[in-house]
Amino acid sequence: MNAVNQSKLLSLILRHDPGKAGLTLGPGGWVAIDALIGGLAQLGQPMSRAELDQLVADSDKKRFAISDDGIRIRAAQGHSVPSTLDLTATTPPEQLYHGTATRFLPAIHTAGLRPMSRQHVHLSSDEETATAVGQRHGKPVVLRVQAGQMATDGHEFFHADNGVWLTAQVPPTYLIFEGSMT
Repeated sequence: MNAVNQSKLLSLILRHDPGKAGLTLGPGGWVAIDALIGGLAQLGQPMSRAELDQLVADSDKKRFAISDDGIRIRAAQGHSVPSTLDLTATTPPEQLYHGTATRFLPAIHTAGLRPMSRQHVHLSSDEETATAVGQRHGKPVVLRVQAGQMATDGHEFFHADNGVWLTAQVPPTYLIFEGSMT
């Protein structure tokens, strides 16, 4: 299995279906690395500890984090299964960005940004990253999020291990749609 497929399998297990590998996410979304490696072997997808460490180190999106003691691993964010990442609410920058596809704009105008099947809305610190995210879903558009004002108004933000900003939702009043609608 190549590194891309290994990363996708780890994302599936650590974000969406830990039971597939006989695992249960612990507090903070962590699982024991030895248990993960054993679960992968049970699935017929063996991976050594060295291969796992290399996959985590080489991930340009930093999707996974290994605990400071080197015993556990978790997905940085993006969970659809209930999981608390034990992140502390953090004051965001005044502005964050969200990349999406133009076909989703009518719904976003009405309901804002919602987590859909995930636990949080994902926001980027820069437009380039948001554009790359939007391209995965179709013709990309980048929305500006007035994160500073949201925080002032009582919305919580969290900064994941990989730099992604997380929040429960973004009401449409905090979105700037400049140039996103024809």
